[in-house]
Amino acid sequence: MLRRLPTREELAARIAEDIPEGAVVNLGIGAPTLVANFIPEGREIIFHSENGMLGMGPAPSARRLDPDLINAGKQPVTEKAGAAYFHHADSFAMMRGGHLDLCVLGAFQVSEHGDLANWSTGQPGAVPAVGGAMDLAVGAKEVYVMTDLFAKSGEPKLVDKCSYPLTAPRCVKRIYTGHAIFDVTPHGFRVREIFGGLSPLDLEARTGLNLHD
Repeated sequence: MLRRLPTREELAARIAEDIPEGAVVNLGIGAPTLVANFIPEGREIIFHSENGMLGMGPAPSARRLDPDLINAGKQPVTEKAGAAYFHHADSFAMMRGGHLDLCVLGAFQVSEHGDLANWSTGQPGAVPAVGGAMDLAVGAKEVYVMTDLFAKSGEPKLVDKCSYPLTAPRCVKRIYTGHAIFDVTPHGFRVREIFGGLSPLDLEARTGLNLHD
């Protein structure tokens, strides 16, 4: 058990540890893109970017920065040996056709049934379209979520039922937060790993959920 809460980079490295050898993976916009920087040495993971790249590498150093090499969030990336480029439509065909082993997405809310809400809070000025998140959530064989356990307002992001517009129902397998890692099970959220010296009872008190350990 980590006796303190992990940094965002440490959480990304923890996710990277759980990605199996040879997996084809898409990383959602935002914090999930950090995962590409922490793949354990010697492990082959093939990263897909929805803007048309397979074989994406980690973020570049200032000396290696190429403005033509970007991910879907317009962040600079590198290319691995054997990287391929293709039309946007082909990229979405890969996503929708079940060719991705795993995707790591951010979230506004995840329900105990694995429902994902990550594209809009429904508030004025919110993001106007779902983008590729819906295709990833239903097309990838497994969906991991990387997010804070609590919103800036203090409300928990893990809920019994999502109140925000859904991206996809019953798609999330695991949630990585700075307080704990949770699996989605038929009986609700199960605590897989916990940080900062907290207990499942502490998390239940703060989230209002019934958690399994």
